[in-house]
Amino acid sequence: MEKPPVHPYFILFIGVVSISTSAIFVKLAGGAPASMTAFYRLLLAAGLMAPYVLWKHSGEFKHIHKKDWLLATISGIFLAFHFIFWFQSLKYTSVASSVLLVSLQPVFAFTGAYLFFRERFTVGAILSLFITLIGSIIIGWGDLQLSGTALAGDILALLGAVTVTGYFLLGQSLRQRLSLLTYTLIAYGMAAVTLGLYNLAVGTAFTGYSGEQWFIFLALAVIPTFFGHSLFNWTLRWLSAASISMAALLEPIGASLLAYWILKESITWVQWLGGSIVLFGLMMFILSTTKKVEPKLTHELKKDH
Repeated sequence: MEKPPVHPYFILFIGVVSISTSAIFVKLAGGAPASMTAFYRLLLAAGLMAPYVLWKHSGEFKHIHKKDWLLATISGIFLAFHFIFWFQSLKYTSVASSVLLVSLQPVFAFTGAYLFFRERFTVGAILSLFITLIGSIIIGWGDLQLSGTALAGDILALLGAVTVTGYFLLGQSLRQRLSLLTYTLIAYGMAAVTLGLYNLAVGTAFTGYSGEQWFIFLALAVIPTFFGHSLFNWTLRWLSAASISMAALLEPIGASLLAYWILKESITWVQWLGGSIVLFGLMMFILSTTKKVEPKLTHELKKDH
């Protein structure tokens, strides 16, 4: 394996910081509706990707089966509603609570894998599920003491975790047949179409936003998307999938620190307690399932780099 041009852990650090900005940008978008913020994030991301992907992978689109187009469309719909639920949760609850609860996605993903693909859990995985559940209940209880709307935000964040799990599970199947960039472009495009139709249906305005809000829409498309998730994919050439998963657990911490610094959001002792338990449970969960899924996952992801 060739020597990386830049140290992978430095790139991984940039990726963690980048994905941590997503919730901050949504908060800074102010009065922009959650569904419209999500629409422009995905539309701009797909638009920026399209020229390169169509240039490099144009022949692949001709050989995509109808079934895969359907699955990719459903995947995009899941992604669209993930952003609707998650972005809307940030209107009601704190960055710390929202990002922590959305980070429960690995738990829902392996639950879905058990139900649909008959994958089995280790004892450690089952124990970690209970730990994350306890941490989530503590966060929800603490937010309920603050206000009913904060608890509603927590529920929306959990729905965001469930819907992004659907997106990833479908992607797991589609990635057997489609390259990473081709699948991503289709999913982003379908999600943008879904969000566009949703906004039309509910009567959300497509224009009338300030220059600062347009900048935030673009920043969401570039920083957490390309400098976040895309850099994670780049590091998979030199780092294990387990390393990437563990690094992603730093997102709630990074987002909470940025929220404290930029948004002046304080973190209650209940959020500290519940968040620490959730992160510990997620760390246990990833470590207990890594040996089973990492070789296959790493091989599949590296094929595209």
